[in-house]
Amino acid sequence: MKIINVRIKYGGQVMAYDCGELNSSIGDWVVVRNDDSVYLGQVITAPVILKLPEKESTTELASSMSAVTNLLYWGAGEAQGRHLLRLATEADLAHQAENEVWEKEAFEYCLARVVAQRLEMKLVAVETLFDTSKTIFYYTAEERVDFRLLVKELVSRLRTRIEMRQIGVRHETRMIGGLGVCGRCLCCSYFLSNFAPVSVKMAKEQNMALNPAKISGICGRLMCCLAFENIVSDT
Repeated sequence: MKIINVRIKYGGQVMAYDCGELNSSIGDWVVVRNDDSVYLGQVITAPVILKLPEKESTTELASSMSAVTNLLYWGAGEAQGRHLLRLATEADLAHQAENEVWEKEAFEYCLARVVAQRLEMKLVAVETLFDTSKTIFYYTAEERVDFRLLVKELVSRLRTRIEMRQIGVRHETRMIGGLGVCGRCLCCSYFLSNFAPVSVKMAKEQNMALNPAKISGICGRLMCCLAFENIVSDT
């Protein structure tokens, strides 16, 4: 089984896909299928050949991988249900550009309705599936939000399936992106495929000053790289 990691869009979720016999390189735009949906994404890791155990087990697969590889190719056990369909064509890229224009218009309209209805929520991003079958609105909120009227207005205006998806501050930061204290792109929005558990104990073991300003990322949570450095030191 040959897998690659694909980011659906910058700052979006990274997932492992089975690329079969197709050849792809880092930076290539590809069309992938996940369940019944089709996405356009960018390859962010080189293909890796993994030998699956006889009984397809995510746990057994993860244990057979090195710690660093497992961090980068997290979710490889589920990659059998996700497939690389083809390398993106010029027509695919043009279609994606049209989707991005649609997303901006949907974001502006939704934001205006959120303000008009005085909803206690922060609209983070809008994503339209590549086949335009559904539009997803990502938001953060401290309390439960009643957006039934908002959804009704969005469906009436956009004429498509609508999904309101609440995310946390770490996911918000990953989608928006930025630079860390190291001066590089945020790990979460650049190469990490999942949010590994992070603890203050990791900072202690790395002899770091336990100053919240020193060990916290721009999301306000402990920096993801603490877990990464901890894994590297254990290998």
